[in-house]
Amino acid sequence: DTIIEAGLAFACDFDKPGGFLGRDKVLEERARNKERGGPVKRMVSVLGKSKDCWLHHGEILLRDGVPMGEIRAGSHGFTVGGAVGLAMIEAPDEKILLTKKYIDGGEWEVIVGNETYPVEVKLGPLYDPKNKKIKG
Repeated sequence: DTIIEAGLAFACDFDKPGGFLGRDKVLEERARNKERGGPVKRMVSVLGKSKDCWLHHGEILLRDGVPMGEIRAGSHGFTVGGAVGLAMIEAPDEKILLTKKYIDGGEWEVIVGNETYPVEVKLGPLYDPKNKKIKG
């Protein structure tokens, strides 16, 4: 996984004197994604819609019945009232771009054990995505 795929490019100082290890590769990936119109692999937030859904790690995430990735970390989110997780998803075809429109436009599910549960998938955080609670 890369800094770009994990959504952490905002934390990089690309103008830092002397650069940083891997800077050129990160900039190449950023340019490739811009040229293509979006990424083909990225980290997303997942929220279980069922009280019976519990996420741990390794659960398969589906979009419209097609496997897209797996839960990397999961727990219970008391603030949002359900199972929460972070998943790395990858487009099944390089022609598919993992844009907000694509992510919002599908029906997402997660396989936990022998059961399939509906989930909500977002690019940003599930709670207070605009930092209104923090900023007051």
